Amino acid sequence: MINKAILVGRLGKDPEVRYTPDGMMITTFTMATDEQRKDKNGERVKTTEWHRIVTFGKLAEICGKYLTKGKLVFVEGRIRTQAWEDKEGNKRSTTEILASDMRMLDSKGQKGTDASQEETPPQHPGADGPLPEDDVPF
Repeated sequence: MINKAILVGRLGKDPEVRYTPDGMMITTFTMATDEQRKDKNGERVKTTEWHRIVTFGKLAEICGKYLTKGKLVFVEGRIRTQAWEDKEGNKRSTTEILASDMRMLDSKGQKGTDASQEETPPQHPGADGPLPEDDVPF
């Protein structure tokens, strides 16, 4: 069985950083992916899907340090849905992507980058740099 999500999109806001009781960093952020299609009249229609992304450990540190609202990123991970009951007894659920890999796709100096950063952000272990547009796996 396979549970894998691959997304390319832009961050909707700066990542939120928190820590587990044992000190592991967790970073969460939202990202938007867009799809364009033609409607029945031949007009182009753009739809946006929002995704909640969760990262842990070293990847969370990289995301917390280098990602900002508007940044274009590649995220790979697995899909998890959690269900609970709120204080009023309503059933609630959320679906999120538990990221195992993240790559920053913006070129240096483009929207979403911070030109004041002097060091080059590291790629997540195993990453060999951003994917050229021709090689995006979908």
